[in-house]
Parts: sequence; C-alpha cells; structure tokens
Amino acid sequence: MAKLHFKYGAMNSGKSDSLIKTAYNYTERGLKVITIKPQVDTKGGDKIVARAGLSRKADIVANTSTNLKTEVLRHKKSDVILIDEAQFLTTEQVDQLYELSKIYKISVIAHGLRTDFLSNVFPGSARLFELADNIEKLPTMCRCGSQAEFNCRKLNGKYVFTGSQIAIDGEATTTYDSLCGICYLEEKSKT
Repeated sequence: MAKLHFKYGAMNSGKSDSLIKTAYNYTERGLKVITIKPQVDTKGGDKIVARAGLSRKADIVANTSTNLKTEVLRHKKSDVILIDEAQFLTTEQVDQLYELSKIYKISVIAHGLRTDFLSNVFPGSARLFELADNIEKLPTMCRCGSQAEFNCRKLNGKYVFTGSQIAIDGEATTTYDSLCGICYLEEKSKT
C-alpha cells in the first residue's frame, strides 16, 4: 500500500542526504524514482544538494503553480516520489501528493523543515502533518549537545529574529544554525 511519508527535522538533520540515499536505494533495485524540488530553493540550481556534498538532479523543479499530480503522471510510471524542501510546497500541492499516493498508488516521501526561523510552521509542512500516513523526525544536535528543534537565521554571523520567511542558505551573508529551545531563547533575548 502506497503511503505519504513526511520526514522533518531542523537544519542540518540530514534531510537531503536521506533523500539522495533513498533515491539511490530505489534506483539500485531497478525502481523508477521521481525527485521534486521547489523552485524557491535556488541552492544547487536544478539539483538537490546535500550537506555531505552529494547531489542529484531534480526531475521536477516546481513553482507554486505547478500541478504536481499532472507533472508526475507525465513520467508514465513511477514507484516513488521524493520531495526535497517540502515546506515550500503549497497546501494544494501536498493534497496532490496525497492523491498520488492513494489513488495512483505511488509512494511519496517528503523531506522538509517543520518551522521557519521565527518558529512559525510552513504551510506545506502543516498540511503534511495533517495528511501524512507516517511522520518521522530526523534529529540533529545543538551547539550545547542537546537535540536541536529551532532553525535560526544568521546575517553576517549574527542571529536575527525579523525578516521574510524565506531566505535561502548561502545567499549573500545568510546562514542557518540549529539550536535547542534554551539556546534559541538565549539568542532571542539578546536582540
């Protein structure tokens, strides 16, 4: 039975690494993989890029108006759909992925963040939490050794707690750090 899976974690939890490894495992078994990447993620161009240096070309680079069901079905046959940066999907696109898993019996594994740098849930992630058959948290560590829960934005090396929801890692002087709740509140209190 095909299912919709959501694997989420803070920055640096290995979401893209997991996707690329999963794609390799399916392909090695002779199964057809379709990879999807939201267009807003400009890192790597049309490639899904992992921290460890691995990359894989995305079969579909989707903008907010892309009908994922239509695009996937154009590929004729597929055994699994793997999505990177799923937090950037629209709620409608998540609904389309759910239909692909249930009506067309294609397994879907979405990887993404739960919340932004202000700890607000992304619309795509919220819908995945509502619909996913399986939800798995991918852990990562804070600088203090505790489990990280928060994605923190840094501009020029300093933590910031204002700004637009989306700023891609590596653009200009934007970087991200994963922090536990205590370290997050400590940094936030300094602003």
